[in-house]
Amino acid sequence: MKQQTSFADLEYSARRKPTRREKFLTDLDRLVPWSQLVALIEPHYYRGERGRPPVGLETMLRMYLCQNCPGLSDEGIERCIVDSIAVRRFVGIDLIERQAPDATTLLKFRPLLRRHEMPGAHFSR
Repeated sequence: MKQQTSFADLEYSARRKPTRREKFLTDLDRLVPWSQLVALIEPHYYRGERGRPPVGLETMLRMYLCQNCPGLSDEGIERCIVDSIAVRRFVGIDLIERQAPDATTLLKFRPLLRRHEMPGAHFSR
């Protein structure tokens, strides 16, 4: 299914110079071995047998790393996803299709990394 481009995306892509945040997130995206991290965490990740359907693991991992690099709170990264197109693109959230994961979802993700001594836990404050 082809994603529809929003007016905000069109205006954002017309800019000539990338922001510092955008450069940082592009570098982070390029440097992190996403598929290896996802494969390592996936056996321990919530499968959605009960309760809400799970948010994609890579989305949660991206949200977690994006939160910890500038030292944002759980609520801070939730607001940042809504406010920043660069962060939204990095995390992989399209607000037309679904809402950003809430702070509680991220709050429950962090102990999973720590409990299983996952690499992402090292980015935590």
